[in-house]
Amino acid sequence: MDIQHLQYFVSVAIHGSFTKAAQELYVSQPTISKMIKSIEDELGVQLFDRSGKKVVLTDTGRAVFYQAQKTLKAFRQLTEEINDVANLKKGTIRIGLPPMIGSRYFPRVIDEFHHTYPNIKIQLVEDVTRKVIHDVENGTLDLGAVVMPVNHELLSYFSFVHDQLVLLVHPSHPLADQNRVGLAQLKDEEFIFFHKDFALHDQIIQECLKLGFMPKIIYESTQWDLICELVASNLGIALLPNTICHAFNPERVKIISLVDPVIPWNLAIIWPKHQYLSFAVKEWIRFTKTLFG
Repeated sequence: MDIQHLQYFVSVAIHGSFTKAAQELYVSQPTISKMIKSIEDELGVQLFDRSGKKVVLTDTGRAVFYQAQKTLKAFRQLTEEINDVANLKKGTIRIGLPPMIGSRYFPRVIDEFHHTYPNIKIQLVEDVTRKVIHDVENGTLDLGAVVMPVNHELLSYFSFVHDQLVLLVHPSHPLADQNRVGLAQLKDEEFIFFHKDFALHDQIIQECLKLGFMPKIIYESTQWDLICELVASNLGIALLPNTICHAFNPERVKIISLVDPVIPWNLAIIWPKHQYLSFAVKEWIRFTKTLFG
């Protein structure tokens, strides 16, 4: 018995007809019948009840049908993987990047990957972490860069940034001379937040609620540089990841360590755990792991 035998058997089982299976497979009906008979002889069982107008699987036939479908699926996946290896220099990778993450961490990765694999097309989709996670889970995107945590049962990942939030205040602010500030000290402050679609929005609110207060949000933005400018204009305070604050002018914005609690900001590349990954996608994962160290 080989793959062709199983393909013929499954086709007859699906159509309930030797004639329709023969038409689908572009072979003669006697060829189909002979192939099925050889399977039955090899297994020593009857796979189909041929007594009626329609060919029907026997109990044993149903068991064989279930296993045959699994075998054919595995064979197709093996064939796809072999083709992927042969055609590695071609293909498309769909990557979801939240704006704050993409602009800071990925220009170098994309540039170097393109030089290594110039014929692999990269489609970048900018969206917030929640949407990127959703689209990776349902297969709309192949990969995503997101703020942790994620559902470990549905997604595989590797972390590439381990950071934490810091406090941004105007140099004239009463807290500007402090080296460390607890989150509870900010309960009466006016906050400049990321937009509610961003993961940081809810993350900060949850930490504030644990300390017994709801932050007073006066502005929301989707751009971290605009948030910095609003703080520099003394319009409020903000909490941002430390790694994106290095470019800020210390004469215009004071950066202070946030403690009690420390709020993590960890980034990861994610991909679906239970879906087939093309060789090009696997190579992107390997490539970015190498670059990010």
